[in-house]
Amino acid sequence: MINCTEIKPGQCFTWENELYQCIDIALNKTAMAKMKVKVKVKVPRTGVVKELSLISGDKVGEAFIDKRSMQYLYDDGTSAVFMDGETYEQIEIPKERLEWEMNFLTPNLDVNVLVYEGNEILGINLPDKVELELTECEPAVKGDTATNALKNAVCETGLQVKVPMFIENGERIIVSTADGKYSSRA
Repeated sequence: MINCTEIKPGQCFTWENELYQCIDIALNKTAMAKMKVKVKVKVPRTGVVKELSLISGDKVGEAFIDKRSMQYLYDDGTSAVFMDGETYEQIEIPKERLEWEMNFLTPNLDVNVLVYEGNEILGINLPDKVELELTECEPAVKGDTATNALKNAVCETGLQVKVPMFIENGERIIVSTADGKYSSRA
């Protein structure tokens, strides 16, 4: 057990038999009252973001999340299939738990699968940037290049991005997984 004032952003902990991941923490101490601790958290099992109000002296349980390096293999329609590169063990994660991540998953992409207590799969961590191929791209219009004009494009995973005018259909681009925006040419 750890004191709630020692929680750090990114750390996982348990409170009232529920697993949380800290996003942000704010400590507020007034002269006559105990320190109030407001913790903005994400529930890894559901993806819900909420705020917990604790007071100093409250104890939270430490939670250890294991990150296993795995390779994305394919989408079987209802699940995404991943394989451990060392043991060749395959796991399936339902696609509804990976809605945002499915925009960036291409075969053979290495990701970290988050596992709680050795058997409960919480989700995946994507690399910061991924390389995707454009399958559809609007043609550039002559005269539109005076400013930083952008045009619509669709990647091989179905992700829609805005790209600069000089990008052509079929090119490979680098996309940020944090916000889904174009970063550079591959």
